[in-house]
Amino acid sequence: MREIVFDTETTGLSYSAGHRLVEIGCVELINRVPTGRHFHRYVNPDRDMPVEAFAVHGLSEAILADKPRFHEICDELIEFLGDCPLIAHNAMFDLGFMNGELGACGRAMLPVERIVDTLQIARAKHPGAKHTLDALCVRYGVDLSARELHGALLDAQLLAQVFIELTGGRQIALGLAVGETTGPDRITVASTKSNIRPARIFTPSAEELARHSAFMAGFEDPVWGVPASG
Repeated sequence: MREIVFDTETTGLSYSAGHRLVEIGCVELINRVPTGRHFHRYVNPDRDMPVEAFAVHGLSEAILADKPRFHEICDELIEFLGDCPLIAHNAMFDLGFMNGELGACGRAMLPVERIVDTLQIARAKHPGAKHTLDALCVRYGVDLSARELHGALLDAQLLAQVFIELTGGRQIALGLAVGETTGPDRITVASTKSNIRPARIFTPSAEELARHSAFMAGFEDPVWGVPASG
C-alpha cells in the first residue's frame, strides 16, 4: 500500500485571507516503510513574508525570490501524489493551502476522503497528552536534533516516523527496503550491520552427541520408544 506523508510551510494561517504556500515536502511510504523517494519544493508566494511566519520557518522574501511559482510545480506535485492516501499533522490546515493553490491553477482539488490526520489519531490514542509533532517525536523516540526551525521536508520525514509508531510501529531489528525490480509493492528484508547479529552455529560435536545418547539410554520404557499402534 502506497501512502504519502506531507507538510507545508506558508506565509500565514489562512489561504482565504491572502496567505500563500511557500514550501512543500512529501515522503513516500510503501506498506508503512519509507522508500527514500520524496518531493520537495520551495515556492515563490509573490507577496511579503510576515515576521511571525519567518520566525517559524526562516524563509524570507529574498530566499524565495528566485523560486518557482506554484503553477510551475503543480503538475510534478500531482504526479508524485498519485491517488493514494495523504497523511499530515493537523491535516486540514495543509489541505486548505494545497487546495487553494491547486484551485488557483485550475487543477482538481484533493478530496478530504484521501486525508489521514495524525493529530486526530494522536488525540484518540493519547488523550490528555501533548499532541504537537515535537511532543510525539519525544514520546516515540524520534530524533529531533536536526530540527531548529520548521521545514516541510524535515517535518514530513519526522511525521512519517511518528505515523509508523502511531499505527503499530515496526521491528527495530529489521532493515526493510523496497525491491527495485519487482514492483512498487514488493518489500524485501535487508540486513544492516548495526542491528542484525550474525548467524550462530549450533551443530553438536561428536562428544555432545555421545553424551546425549548415553543420557537417553538411561530412561526406562520411554514413551517415545513405544511403537505406534496400528
